[in-house]
Amino acid sequence: MIILVDQDGPLANFECAFLQEWRKRYPERLFIALEERKTFYLRDQYPKEFLADVEAIYNAPGFTRSMPPVPEGIAALQELTRSGHTVVICTAPLSKAATSIPEKLEWIREHLGADYVRRTICTKDKTLIRGDILIDDRVEVEGELAPLWKHVLFTLPYNAHLEYHLRLQQDWSNLQNLLAQV
Repeated sequence: MIILVDQDGPLANFECAFLQEWRKRYPERLFIALEERKTFYLRDQYPKEFLADVEAIYNAPGFTRSMPPVPEGIAALQELTRSGHTVVICTAPLSKAATSIPEKLEWIREHLGADYVRRTICTKDKTLIRGDILIDDRVEVEGELAPLWKHVLFTLPYNAHLEYHLRLQQDWSNLQNLLAQV
């Protein structure tokens, strides 16, 4: 089976890195705890007057590289590979972050190894990529083509309230049961 896995969310903890930096830079300001997040784009949940500051954090050099790994995600990828699956990281670069792609690749090299760097695709349109499943925290993965893969929604607080047919739990605990359904 060819398993495509999004980087930010399932493997790299974008939310944790953002919140840590936000609270460091703006200790007196409102922040949205992960459990209270209701939208995919965190900028949509912060007050409009904070938009430039929100975007400045995740577009800053070093941000992507600094995201802590999701330990269960790293272990799951390694187990999937050992089990004979073809695992490909399929990630979308941040449009306004000049260092997004090189930092994503550096992150992958550090947390997963050079072999996974060779198995990484950076694209804004994941529908162009072939695979059997795509594990992604984004609810609507759209693009130029009808995808050939089945979308498995990676559960995070901002999508947990939505009805979805194929869903992977945040701790990856239901992965084997999920693969049996695909």
